[in-house]
Amino acid sequence: MDKEKLIQDINNNIKSCDKCRLCKTATNPVPGEGNINSKVVFIGEAPGYYEDVSGRPFVGRAGKLLEATLKEIGYKREDVWIGNVLKHRPPENREPLPDEITACKPYLDLQLKVIGPVLVVTLGRYAMTYFYPAGKISQDRGNLIKIKDYYIYPVYHPAAALRNGSVLLEFKNDFKRIPEMLKKAEELLVSGEEEKGNNNQNLDGQLGFGL
Repeated sequence: MDKEKLIQDINNNIKSCDKCRLCKTATNPVPGEGNINSKVVFIGEAPGYYEDVSGRPFVGRAGKLLEATLKEIGYKREDVWIGNVLKHRPPENREPLPDEITACKPYLDLQLKVIGPVLVVTLGRYAMTYFYPAGKISQDRGNLIKIKDYYIYPVYHPAAALRNGSVLLEFKNDFKRIPEMLKKAEELLVSGEEEKGNNNQNLDGQLGFGL
């Protein structure tokens, strides 16, 4: 499988997409970028102003915080893959609408299938509920969660961290555990183990839902 060609084909389809209203108001599509062989990927909500202008994810103030926090755990931006649930900016950075998420869903699904990450770090509420609709970011952040084919690790969105000092502290604390969660996810994948017991049971920072 030629991963680079497959990802480029997906990106080309995103660039010509007109499945929802957002393509009419956005300046540029933002397919996502980074190392397609990375074991960990970061998924946010949607492009903002600076992302819309540049066609790249997380290049504004939130992106600078993301890069700085990645550096603290030993990663460079180019070491990982970064994308969003939505591929075009919603007007005035409003919240994504359900039909917009549905329209973009095949693209992110295909991107993740091609990349095949061990760990998906979701940034904020919308990215988390893309995988786990019943989730609550305030409750589920900082836990390793098995959802269908993926281990996800929800953290607060860096934009939320910039607005609130206590959220920033929790964001950084959760971020520091990414290497630990990646190692744990790898161990679970290798051993074929799955969390047992009741749904929503927290076992050493992990949640199993059997979805």
